[in-house]
Amino acid sequence: MARKISRRALATYVADQLLEGVALEPITQQIAAYLVESHRIKELDLLVRDIQTILAERGHVFGEVVSAYELSEATKKSIQEFTKQATGASDVRLEAVVDPAVLGGVKLRLPGKEYDATIARSLTTLRTRYKKA
Repeated sequence: MARKISRRALATYVADQLLEGVALEPITQQIAAYLVESHRIKELDLLVRDIQTILAERGHVFGEVVSAYELSEATKKSIQEFTKQATGASDVRLEAVVDPAVLGGVKLRLPGKEYDATIARSLTTLRTRYKKA
């Protein structure tokens, strides 16, 4: 049986390997094998979040931009610049996701932060305010 390694130590190991330029596939295979062997598969989402947080602390932010429609390159670049300013990161990589449920606007998900400027969020906020009135 594998020795139990803390999730934080695993996340630090993966972040170090990624920043050293080691290919992603062998790292993921190692971590997956360890998680299976130690019966810790349920921790995978938390581990990924920890890795993203450590990378963000070191100036490498990975995030997700959700919009109702495909974003133009100019909009993507603008969101990337906003993210650099908001986080102080030197390297920002954003994955664009199209979700018609947001109706319009964008939602930016970053490690530990979320900026939601979607129409769906605005409608929910209005609906909640009028229920209270």
